[in-house]
Amino acid sequence: MKTTADQKEIANFAALSENWWDERGPMAPLHRFVPVRIDYILQSLRRRKQGKSADDMTIGQAPLAGLRILDIGCGGGLLAEPMARLGADVTAIDATAQAIESAKRHLAMGQLVIDYQCCTAEELAQEISGRVEKFDLIYASEVIEHVTDRKLFTEAIASMLAPNGTVVITTINRSLTAIAFAKFALEYVIRLIPAGTHDPKKFVKPAELLADFGAVGIVLDDMTGFQPTPWGGFRQSGNLSVNYGASGGWGNL
Repeated sequence: MKTTADQKEIANFAALSENWWDERGPMAPLHRFVPVRIDYILQSLRRRKQGKSADDMTIGQAPLAGLRILDIGCGGGLLAEPMARLGADVTAIDATAQAIESAKRHLAMGQLVIDYQCCTAEELAQEISGRVEKFDLIYASEVIEHVTDRKLFTEAIASMLAPNGTVVITTINRSLTAIAFAKFALEYVIRLIPAGTHDPKKFVKPAELLADFGAVGIVLDDMTGFQPTPWGGFRQSGNLSVNYGASGGWGNL
């Protein structure tokens, strides 16, 4: 079976798996990136009229109650846990067994329920093929720049997306600015993330992302940049030159 998994990438993340929930460790940039990613995901759902507004919710109900969500490349669960707290039925997958074990250990410390599985997107797609129920939201955050086969990856996502579903991707642009900042500065100058975390050849230009998903019938009709803030977090921006998010759904809606 063809695969999107890169064993070198898996080994890199396996070595870091004890540090997923250390906000001052090698995963610190991802922790700082969590709030803006959650905001963008929720905005994408609202734009496509998914989830519940405050007017629609009953007392005690969460905004994502009733939504089936798939987190691809979940790592230690930094996004999966907030999505579950918002009421979603979350399935979260990762090709790195050590990351899934880290996610399960952290999950056991709280009251949440998340279906964590160690597998690739295409393996899950094959497992659930033929099922009527599919996912209302599929997101892959900081993942597509690590896969070996983007065509197989997008095909797997399309096969698991519900008829009115939403797709959200966040990734790194293959621009000179991104290569200078997201690769060389962060890995070798500031040393904020471990050397070898990123392969610049796998960074994805916005036009390429649009084409990849367009080929499987999914229209990404929003693109938003993410920029660092002076206080250490990230904010949304119109600048797509480094980190950016893209969202949309089936083009026939």
